[in-house]
Amino acid sequence: MPVTKEPQNQTQVEEYEAIGPVQLGPWASNVWRHDPRHLVFTVARYKFVAKILSGKAKVAEIGCGDGLGTPIVLQEVGFLHGVDIEPIVIRDAEARFKQENIQNCSFEVQDIVQSSLTGPFDAAFSLDVVEHIPSELETKYMEHICAGLIQEGVCLIGTPNVTAAPYASKLSQEGHINLKSGPELKALVGRYFHNVFLFSMNDEVVHTGFTPMAHYLIAMGVGKR
Repeated sequence: MPVTKEPQNQTQVEEYEAIGPVQLGPWASNVWRHDPRHLVFTVARYKFVAKILSGKAKVAEIGCGDGLGTPIVLQEVGFLHGVDIEPIVIRDAEARFKQENIQNCSFEVQDIVQSSLTGPFDAAFSLDVVEHIPSELETKYMEHICAGLIQEGVCLIGTPNVTAAPYASKLSQEGHINLKSGPELKALVGRYFHNVFLFSMNDEVVHTGFTPMAHYLIAMGVGKR
């Protein structure tokens, strides 16, 4: 076993030798290889969600991908259930999380526009999903999320800002078919919740500034209509 020069670092080496490195899933690995700083922006969104939902007993993520943000949110909530349309990333997440012995979470293959979230959940969040859903199906998207929430539930919807579209990559531009402005996102969430709070993000910084200049938007709905 290698011995570190500073004793406080020894446990880190021992753990690394015993169980190996942490593995990222397909989505996160691709970002790390091709645009690593974007990974910082993504985990910052999850950190914001985690702090907002701190103390919630049972939470759902719609569009969880390969579970990159699951451990972050689990630092603040009791249980997290992730659903995604892609079976490949769900199977991958289940295997990795079992290997890491990460508990208090589950994963499920689900197309949210086809079926309702099976609750009840205290809160739900969905980052980088609504912009991929055709506008004529966004009603189903919201209705099916709300169906799994308790009456006092909290819902966070995050999406790139339509005003930032000219600066997005070609791949993003092809997939983002339903981008929204701040007022549009607030109006969408407001149809299903009594209270809506709109936040902006530029890189990893969350704020309440001028939404047309924000790269990313997060609307928080509280209390179902």
